[in-house]
Amino acid sequence: MVFESLEDLAARIDSDTLDVRADDVLVLKNIGPKGAPGMPEAGYIPIPRKLARAGVKDMVRISDGRMSGTAFGTIVLHVTPESAIGGPLAWVRSGDRIRLSVAARTISVALSDEELARRAAAAPVAPPSAERGYMKLFLQTVTQADQGADFDFLRAAKMVGRVPR
Repeated sequence: MVFESLEDLAARIDSDTLDVRADDVLVLKNIGPKGAPGMPEAGYIPIPRKLARAGVKDMVRISDGRMSGTAFGTIVLHVTPESAIGGPLAWVRSGDRIRLSVAARTISVALSDEELARRAAAAPVAPPSAERGYMKLFLQTVTQADQGADFDFLRAAKMVGRVPR
């Protein structure tokens, strides 16, 4: 079950008509460093209300965002590259099969490279942008989650053959 944004999640997660089962994987897209923007602590996807009422306590949840350390469950966060800039998560749809192996530390969608390319061509991603100011600086220079979600110009210079002073 795919949610395209925080707004989409809020609008549908508690609906009794949500077509979701306890063995589904919940996916939340577009809340990474550029997509939100700012990578808010919003990656925690609640159990859909109709499943929680039925006693479901945990489901696999996947997001390109982050969440508070007080949340719990089977959750994959910081998926990179994020969906807002064209990472593979951008083209995952409800009904797709997702493979997750904790032991092998892998996650993949059961789609061929050709199908992902077809979806990307049919719905190209326009990365977020801004005309000026702080938001322009942020969107042009923020790194992905696996690189710290920080301004790229604040990264330490590589210390190849040098001793820092």
